[in-house]
Amino acid sequence: MNIFVTGASGFIGGSIAAGLVRAGHRVTGLIRNPEHAAELKRLGIEPVVGTLDDRELLIAQAQAADAVINAASSDHRGAVEALIDALAGSNKPFLHTSGSSIVGDASGGERGEAKIYTEDALPQPTADKAPRVAIDHLVLDAAKRGIRSSVLCNTLIYGHGAVKGSASVQLPRLVRQAQKSGIVRHVGSGGNIWSNVFIDDVVELYRLALEKSPAGTFYFVESGEASFREMADAIAQAMHLGPAQDWPLDQAIGEWGYEMASYGLGSNSRVRGTRARTLLGWQPARTSVIEWIEHDMMKGA
Repeated sequence: MNIFVTGASGFIGGSIAAGLVRAGHRVTGLIRNPEHAAELKRLGIEPVVGTLDDRELLIAQAQAADAVINAASSDHRGAVEALIDALAGSNKPFLHTSGSSIVGDASGGERGEAKIYTEDALPQPTADKAPRVAIDHLVLDAAKRGIRSSVLCNTLIYGHGAVKGSASVQLPRLVRQAQKSGIVRHVGSGGNIWSNVFIDDVVELYRLALEKSPAGTFYFVESGEASFREMADAIAQAMHLGPAQDWPLDQAIGEWGYEMASYGLGSNSRVRGTRARTLLGWQPARTSVIEWIEHDMMKGA
């Protein structure tokens, strides 16, 4: 297939694009910075320079492709609307990347109730996450417009990306703060729990979804879970630092900003996904983020 991928210089999009090239597909990747073009070409990806605000460019690339993957932003409604308009009536696959902070409880780093959510029983989103959930619904409803659309809702992703210099969202922030201060910190007590998944397993799931996902399907992408205290302690050991320490939410917000501290690092996000396994035959190879931190995290440092 000829596949158009947005966010192709990023951690998720770049890894997916590179994985699809390895699987024999032709991949065109949207990048904002022309300086990333050489790296994409090294990976076998044909770069296209533009942004998610370039509606006509998105439409042209989507119509020229056999399938589209949006991995640039979970929150840019205009780009999603452009891609849906471009693909309407084509029956082409359209995979949209969401994130499991949509079930985040902004607990301030405490475990609290730490409810577990399934694909068939999603909660009402918080006001902060309602716009993202609305975009997810827009993608799923695109199935009624003749698009084989799916939402892949990733949990905490760990691993090393295919694109040089790219990094996942959550754990690298803990590492960078520790490198700066000499202390690994987690929000609050760190009792909050996140489901997680290994980047190579994410790439494989996107490949399978392109081939087989039924239209209008929502997936949680997960293969394990851990508390932030457990992950921070493992990071401290891997970096040969002292035990991880509690950090009040207001101070964490000062370091990471409201969104990241409250949701990405300070909430519970526990989910269980069965559809990828039952509908697509997905079998994740790795199930322990702690083992990866202990044995592989610093190999990419």
